[in-house]
Amino acid sequence: MARDAPGERAGALRDAAKAVREAADELGALLCATTGRLEREARQSAEVAAELLEEAAVTGLTRSGRVLAGDPAALDVVRREPRGVVAVITPWNDPYPAAAGLIAAALITGNVVVHKPSERSDAPGVRLAELVAGALPADVLRVLSGDGSTGEAIVAHEDVALVAHVGSTAVGRRIAAAAGARGAKALLENGGKDPIVVDAGVDPALAAQQIATGAFTNGGQLCTAVERAYVVEEVADAVVAELARIAREVTVGDPSDDATTMGPLVDEDQLAVVDEHVRGATAAGAEVVVGGQRLDRDGSFYAPTVLDRCPDDVALLTEETFGPVAPVVRVADFDEGLRRASESAYGLAATVLTPSLERALRAADQLDVGTVKVNAVFGGAPGGSADPRRGSGGGAGFGPDLLDEMTVRKAIHLEGLA
Repeated sequence: MARDAPGERAGALRDAAKAVREAADELGALLCATTGRLEREARQSAEVAAELLEEAAVTGLTRSGRVLAGDPAALDVVRREPRGVVAVITPWNDPYPAAAGLIAAALITGNVVVHKPSERSDAPGVRLAELVAGALPADVLRVLSGDGSTGEAIVAHEDVALVAHVGSTAVGRRIAAAAGARGAKALLENGGKDPIVVDAGVDPALAAQQIATGAFTNGGQLCTAVERAYVVEEVADAVVAELARIAREVTVGDPSDDATTMGPLVDEDQLAVVDEHVRGATAAGAEVVVGGQRLDRDGSFYAPTVLDRCPDDVALLTEETFGPVAPVVRVADFDEGLRRASESAYGLAATVLTPSLERALRAADQLDVGTVKVNAVFGGAPGGSADPRRGSGGGAGFGPDLLDEMTVRKAIHLEGLA
């Protein structure tokens, strides 16, 4: 792709986006069958992947080098060049956008890509890569299936100049160490323990709906799921009561059924993590308001769960749970909520619900995370960029700055030429 004109690369990505969009029903059904994600949400996820391919086809044409102000008798420029081979290693829970965004950024900037989808969602990842590769020259995008040993071999390969990884913090740190040991670059979007802070003066029904959306969407199996809720005592009773009502009304069942609002967890291993975290919290004094156990049916189903008065020093509040659990911590005021929300080893994203502009701006300044959302747990305009922090990784994971990560700068000085 490095020798292709940028317009040709963009055209190929537009063709790839069309192929993915036309296969959205197929991709949705495949992801649903593989991971238990609601089929309609899985289909939407495929459509988002198509949008990301199209976005890169546009924004990629605007990224360039620069001319420097040097000697008038010479020409000094800085240009951007592709890194070469980019490895894209993606997770099982939302594989289509994660893969499409990284692959598109790598391709539009002239790189070639080797993609390893998670073994937990290998078939969806392979199919997406096939659709994209069908619009590209031969061997520009290759997909490799396998477990962690396959990923390790890719990361260790001397030809791989950059590894872009979306997944767990533990794996991300191993990738960073292995890549760094041989001088390769690593982009990491890793685990999160995203908080939501609910201020006094917020409508309890709105707060409960936002917490539920963040905690129960895809069974809580999203990188930016709400995993900690800090609620000001003044509104806590009303918020917890409404949150419990919403949890009781969640329809858990077959993810391919349009009447279902929450499907199973991806597998028994993930269910075991969720169950262990909830049991640990309740043993330490958290109150089970709704749920708190696996459901008695075939499959990895866990009940939508609301816990109240959670203590700070339990795994449910310190480690990534990735399940349909909304743990509520009561705080005296907004400042305490903000302080405790910031006390985490992770730094992916955070949400604040408040009617106060001053408090919203203060939260945006104080929260040491890549993304701060005010009055909405999900959302954001196309083209945004964010760097996860601390245990959540590092480097631009999306947006126009991701394109810069996929390139290296070269300074060129020219003089004395006819």
